[in-house]
Amino acid sequence: MRDAEGDATAGRAIRVLIADDQPLVRRGLALILAPDPAFDVVGEAEDGAEAVALAHQLRPDVVVMDIRMPVLDGVAATGQLARELPGCRVLALSTFDMDEYVVAALRAGACGFLPKDISPEELVAAVRVVHTGEAAVAPRLLTRLISAYVRAPHRRETPVANTGELTPRELEVWRLMATGLDNGEIAEAMDISVSTVKNHITSVFGKLSVRDRAQAVIAAYESGLVEVGGQR
Repeated sequence: MRDAEGDATAGRAIRVLIADDQPLVRRGLALILAPDPAFDVVGEAEDGAEAVALAHQLRPDVVVMDIRMPVLDGVAATGQLARELPGCRVLALSTFDMDEYVVAALRAGACGFLPKDISPEELVAAVRVVHTGEAAVAPRLLTRLISAYVRAPHRRETPVANTGELTPRELEVWRLMATGLDNGEIAEAMDISVSTVKNHITSVFGKLSVRDRAQAVIAAYESGLVEVGGQR
């Protein structure tokens, strides 16, 4: 796995674009990240459309994206970036930590989600994690979030691709991942090595046609593999 901090110490700062319709929030986020030499805040956008345009122009590694913005909201902007600039990682932000738009953003391709009341240290850590391609959402927070919204009656049914192609061991890794276990905990539960868990997860991602852990967990709920209230 690529180490974001290692990139920075090697002279390659993480390029960050900040998108939020509130100037004070944009400035605050920039002031948290900019003093750290590991980050290079390359631009600020006040709506989703500007975020997409600036991402094409500036090629950031990570876009810190507010979900609710005018002109083009963060969900739509995230989906557009996932299609057009797949190497650009999106870290979604929301005022509320239990917000159905967050699940929509993860479905659209966001690599993580944070509520806006996080600490500066949590923001810094999340940008680093997203830069590596991992999901910057605490597994148990992600599980609670998806429990609240993915199985809600108003959601649209979304078919999950190729679940029948998973081997029994891959299916078990997927199930444990969806209950909130990290790779080490999955390895312990299945009595296999962490590297084997990582190989299984890569295979699961490919067979489910998902980009990352967040989307894989969503797919587990949508497929019925994990039921709300019965995760653990």
